[in-house]
Amino acid sequence: MNLKSLRPHLYLLIVNLFYGMGFIVSKMVMPEFIKPFGFIFIRVSITTTLFFILHYFWLKEKVERKDFLLLATCGMFGVFINQELFFLGLSITTSINASLIMIMTPILVFVISFFMQHEKITWQKITGLVMGSFGALIILSGKKFNFSSDTFFGDLLVLCNAASFAVYLVIVRPLMKKYHPLTVIKWVFLFGLLPVSVFGVGQFSAIEWGAFTPKIWMAVAFIVICVTFFAYLLNIIALREVHSSVVGAYIYLQPVIATIISIALGKDKLSNEKILSAILIFAGVYLVSFAGKNKLPADELLVEE
Repeated sequence: MNLKSLRPHLYLLIVNLFYGMGFIVSKMVMPEFIKPFGFIFIRVSITTTLFFILHYFWLKEKVERKDFLLLATCGMFGVFINQELFFLGLSITTSINASLIMIMTPILVFVISFFMQHEKITWQKITGLVMGSFGALIILSGKKFNFSSDTFFGDLLVLCNAASFAVYLVIVRPLMKKYHPLTVIKWVFLFGLLPVSVFGVGQFSAIEWGAFTPKIWMAVAFIVICVTFFAYLLNIIALREVHSSVVGAYIYLQPVIATIISIALGKDKLSNEKILSAILIFAGVYLVSFAGKNKLPADELLVEE
């Protein structure tokens, strides 16, 4: 394996390192200092501005009018629904629950890809779906294996967020065959910013900036620059070279990172149920994502020479 083929995997490793840390860092800010929708407005508005500035100085690529509907759809699933549900859910549930549920995304990517005739059914993948789904069900049912857990609603929102992001990973790929990643992500974020503004301006206006400590400012900067700007950019660059299922598969690193950080900070603890859930979901993600061929055919490679 040469350096060029390793590049997208390095990008995805960095992305999921940011995401794994983001579970913990976000809880430092939200909801005490910034409410979920207000935080999303900050993330998306600043990131959209950065993408437009970068695109202006780097590229002069234009988008065909017929592709704006798909870009708008990507903005809804990849930015608006994804961000709103995740942050609202994270404000209710724990960081370990959220990170474990999010690794259902590769399984959901497979289901969506199958219905869009991008994937074939194999017994390994079906087994993975069952194992991963059961693992997520344990998380959603709480410590007593029922649906009365205090975190249930937050867990459900994070699961819906995972589904939204899975849709985004699948439907954004056709755009990658025509345009540069920066062009795509610039418009995706602009279309996502419109509904985000409607929901977020009110909470943004209520922020008491004077209450921020240097630690909180650094946390906000990390979420905006690393977990949003660089994570989305590197993710979509990686999509030029590997399938959506491979991008999704790297999410399995997130709970490991989040758990280590959370335990080190004394903010969360492991339980037997969470360990069992992790084992089941890891096994399910592996079977779904790595059973069969994952490399892009030569005619689908989107890498510029």
